[in-house]
Amino acid sequence: MEERIYLSSPHMGEKELEYINEAFRTNWISPVGPNIEGFECDLSLFTDGYHAAALSSGTAAIHLALIILGVKENDEVICSSFTFSGSCNPIVYLKASPVFVDSESDTWNMDPELLKVAIADRITKGKKPKAIILVHLYGMPAKMDEILTIAREYEIPVIEDAAEALGSKYKGQKLGTFGDIGIFSFNGNKIITTSGGGALISKHLQYIQKAKFLATQARDEAPHYEHSEIGFNYRMSNICAGIGRGQMTVLNERINQRRKVYNFYLQNLSQDGISFLEEPKGHFSNRWLTTITLSPEVSVEHIRIALDRKNIEVRPLWKPMHKQPVFEGVPYYGSGVCEKLFERGLCLPSGSNLTFEQQNAVIQAIKSLI
Repeated sequence: MEERIYLSSPHMGEKELEYINEAFRTNWISPVGPNIEGFECDLSLFTDGYHAAALSSGTAAIHLALIILGVKENDEVICSSFTFSGSCNPIVYLKASPVFVDSESDTWNMDPELLKVAIADRITKGKKPKAIILVHLYGMPAKMDEILTIAREYEIPVIEDAAEALGSKYKGQKLGTFGDIGIFSFNGNKIITTSGGGALISKHLQYIQKAKFLATQARDEAPHYEHSEIGFNYRMSNICAGIGRGQMTVLNERINQRRKVYNFYLQNLSQDGISFLEEPKGHFSNRWLTTITLSPEVSVEHIRIALDRKNIEVRPLWKPMHKQPVFEGVPYYGSGVCEKLFERGLCLPSGSNLTFEQQNAVIQAIKSLI
């Protein structure tokens, strides 16, 4: 059998081991140390001066963001429906309730018109949303001007879930820096990785200080362990942060490589029955994953299974959160866009370490099946 072609595998550079070995040499093997501070500094520089807290995951970052913005039990939080469950699960951690909003077809992200409808309707029901969790799906920027205008009109803070969009830009500004709080993920399949990890960023220094406090079990200043708030074990380890420091040195290269993967698919796989998500004007995607949608006469599941038998990993697009059994009955405002995308879409192998031969094998396999 051919060697498996993965959807998005980790891609190491040359610097990661230097930082890791230094951590071992100096015995900084804990969730504290110079690599954490260095990684946070790297993130701050990359996001043009935003403050950063390195954490154990992107989900942890969203959880802390909700706490920092004052979300409590019985509050409502608006969230994109077309996303990974890590975007919305933290709402439920706090015993608050998600309100899901559909996508628009230009970027596959939250529909501004439906967002406004949802906010207005929740207010008439006596439940003004406490926050908005906006997701930039597969690296594609959402329609930020429209969404931020609505959020400001109703004075609702925005958590910008850029877990899949590190390095993407909207009108020249990096994603994660538009909302009140931005979050990134460095899971093993992301554009850069720290093995497992995430980060919370904000222009508000007090938010970052609060995040770091909560992420280290909310320990008060005292010679003993004193706690006046409930905290969490959410800090990134110094070892993982060392991987992150090395990965940051190749981030721009990885973005270019992923975009080349997308362009090669676009040039060689565009045909009847296969459509690609292109960048609207002003949008710059890191192309974390290349995605396609297939015409209704093509069975997406048949294609997925057939490719898996050829040892090629592809994945359906995200199943909308409002269609998940765990969120049955949760309020949803939509027109069916994300449901159709789930039914018709696939993610293709998109790693920055994908070889020409591997990508060509994927293209030829899909063409033969279509």
